[in-house]
Amino acid sequence: MSQRSEALAARLEQGARALAMFASALTGTEWHSRIPKDGRKVGVVVHHVATMYPLEIELAQMLARGEAVAGVTWDAVHTINAEHAQEHDATTKEAALDLLRRNSSAAAAAIRALSDEQLDRAAPVSLNSDAPLTCQFMLEDHAVRHSYHHLAILQATVRRRLSAAKAS
Repeated sequence: MSQRSEALAARLEQGARALAMFASALTGTEWHSRIPKDGRKVGVVVHHVATMYPLEIELAQMLARGEAVAGVTWDAVHTINAEHAQEHDATTKEAALDLLRRNSSAAAAAIRALSDEQLDRAAPVSLNSDAPLTCQFMLEDHAVRHSYHHLAILQATVRRRLSAAKAS
């Protein structure tokens, strides 16, 4: 295991733990709160992050092998997210947190298996206008960042909800 892959895996685990700690403390009402503009429930987004780890790792592993990521578009991402939200609208906190724990652990293990040479390998990525991106960039921009990105949004959603409750 390289120091770089270890650092990436540790950052992914840190983000997943932070998301899990936040989510585990949510009330039932907070868990089912809808995110402004997004429309998904807070709990659905926790489940979404957990669900996406395997796909994000698969795409990074393609780049690690020097294979282009083709056919992945933002329209496809939005469709996947919408279908996931509909299918998992009633997800429980226990189920989402279990999936988050299992999938983040598997993602971290997969990252730790990558060499520096694999992290540096680049190939075109359709999601980014076929720009040649490295495996490390794909990991940082997707699997590693994902929990941090959504955690910030979920925290803001809960804060707004609490502020609105206090104001009324």
